[in-house]
This record gives sequence, structure tokens and C-alpha cells, in this order.
Amino acid sequence: MAFADIFPDLLERPTPLMRRFGRLLDAEAGEGLEALARRSQQLTRRHFGNTMRLFAPLYVSNECVNNCSYCGFSRDAAILRSTLSVEHVVREARHLHALGFRNLLLVAGEHPKFVSDGYLQRCLDALAPLIPTLAIEVGPMEDAQYAEIVRHGAEGLVVYQETYDRQVYQSLHTAGPKRDFDWRLNCPERAYGGGFRRIGIGALFGLAPWRSEAMALCGHLEYLYKHCWKAQFTVSFPRMRPYAGNYQYQPDPALLLPDRAYVSLIAAFRVIFPHVGIVVSTREPAPLRDAVAGLGVTHMSAGVRTEPGGYTGAGSEDLHLTVKGRRVELASHSGCDKATEQFQISDTRSSVEVAAMLRAQHLDVVWKDWDEALLAR
Repeated sequence: MAFADIFPDLLERPTPLMRRFGRLLDAEAGEGLEALARRSQQLTRRHFGNTMRLFAPLYVSNECVNNCSYCGFSRDAAILRSTLSVEHVVREARHLHALGFRNLLLVAGEHPKFVSDGYLQRCLDALAPLIPTLAIEVGPMEDAQYAEIVRHGAEGLVVYQETYDRQVYQSLHTAGPKRDFDWRLNCPERAYGGGFRRIGIGALFGLAPWRSEAMALCGHLEYLYKHCWKAQFTVSFPRMRPYAGNYQYQPDPALLLPDRAYVSLIAAFRVIFPHVGIVVSTREPAPLRDAVAGLGVTHMSAGVRTEPGGYTGAGSEDLHLTVKGRRVELASHSGCDKATEQFQISDTRSSVEVAAMLRAQHLDVVWKDWDEALLAR
């Protein structure tokens, strides 16, 4: 029985662990936020030491067949698009490698024509000798497809449900395969079946009331720990940011996840799930990232660009529009030198600056935590 089968009942009858999690989110009824944060910090040090893993996303394509009203890559958005060649992907990776990164997340929109069968495999084959830890964040696949991706060197998968509210989900996804709520909800289990040993889940906060999203995310993680117990899990709470097509975005006050609640999420997830990895991305402002670095976070991105070729300018000669699935050439490239970003980041510091901040907090920066040689006999 997959998670999608039990999810409706779970919302009506939360598990004891979910109810405990809910009590922790209420700082007045629980321990108080400061006490909760201290407990979170102690548990993090016990299980992870004074470490922080740094990673970088590498966007390989911003083509997409889905219409998602909150995403800059949405199908009908009139953005400049590009899909990097394998050689360009390697150029981007070499740049990140020179900065110290040994953990990369390949990100692509969902478009079977442009991110076609075999493309990700070729990218992974080219990167595997250079980057020991490779993960993907792409459109959901079948078990067998995931197994093939794993054979080509990927060990991690990131898939966010976006929102666990089925009605909100349907209203936000108006076209494309992403409209299938249950197909996406069961994606982590299929990835596990395909052999991924690291799986990241999360919700995009700002689409639905934050507390109900957090409770659903807790229930999902509890289920995965019980049924996919050989994998390592990370959890993330990205908040909406301005994006292509809506650079004036302002959060709905009724859906806003305030900073104080954001900190309580980190601490509560750490207390309930002592071994889960907690990710904080550059969507969050630098002062907040600095403040939570020692409270329960285990993974941070740094020096991020959210467009294909964003680090080196690779692929800039191939910019185009996509209309109804067809490539449309630009009349001229005047004033256009890069593909459109998915969203605006908030923490714009370089990886060197972020690493220096972490060391100032007496945290050990981990650029590499895995090598295939560990499996050699």
C-alpha cells in the first residue's frame, strides 16, 4: 500500500508521532521556542557533530511541459529557455568543482522532448569521474527508469510535493503530467524501489496554510522511514520567492510562514526525526541562514544560480523561446545573454563567504562525504 492510499485517512486521524509534532509547533503549549531550539541543537551535535554539508544545484534545462502558476519555468511563460549540452554541463560542473563543491544536484524542468531519454544518463556518465555525489531533481519517473539513473551514478533524488493540499494542488497545476497529485506523492517510494540511497522531500511554503503543510510533511516522512528504511532522508521547507512572470511576488499573509515558525519547523523536525538531514537553501535571507545554521540544519546550498548556464554562461548561444512545445528562434539576442532563472535567490553570498560564516560558528564545512571507492572490495 503506497503513501497516497493512506494519506487521506492520515489527515483525519494523525498518528501519535504527528500529534506530538503538532504540539511542538505550538511554542506556548510546548516547550517554548528557545528551549526547543536548544534541544534541537543538542540532538544535531549528537548525531551529526559540528558539520555542515555544502552543495550546489546545477540547472541543465528550463524547458517544461507543466503549467504551474508559482514557477518561473511554467510551460506558457514567455521566458528565454536553454538545455545545456553534456559538454556545457561538464563546464558548469568543473567551475563548481574548482570552488570546492563535490556534491551537485542536477535540476531540470519536465520536458521529454528536450530532456529526452538518455540525456540525464549521458550527463551523469560525464560527471561521475569528477563529482562523487550526484543527485537529481527532475520530473517523476517509473521504478525501472530510476534504477537506470542509479546505474549511471546518481545516488540522490529530491522531489517536493509543492503542496499537500489536494484542492490547492489541482488549482495550481493546470496542464501537464504534474497535475497527477498521487503520482507525485508516491514518487519517493518509486525512487527507493529504483535504488536511490538518499531521498529529499519537502513542501513549497506559501501555497497553502503552513501548519497543515508541516503536519502532512511530517506524516509523509514518518511513512518513508517505516517503509523505505534503507535510505537516508532529507527534508526542506523552501518558501516562495519572486519568480519569472511574477517578480513582484508578495506572500499571502494568510499563507505566510513567518521566520519564527520557520525556526520552529527546523527544531521540531529535528526533535521528532533525530537522524533526518535538514536543508536550508539560498531562498532564505542570509541573516536567517546564519541564525539557524547551528540549530538543526545539516545541509546548505551556497553561491547558487537558478538558470541553465548560470555559473559560466554555458549555453547562452542557444537561447530561444518555446511555444506549444516547439522551439522558436529569437529575432535577435540583443540584451539577452542568459536563460531565465526559475526564481530569485535571497542569499547571494559566494560559497567562500558562506563557508567562512560557518567556520566562524565553529562548524566544519563538508564538501565531500562520499566516494564510490568506499564500496570497492
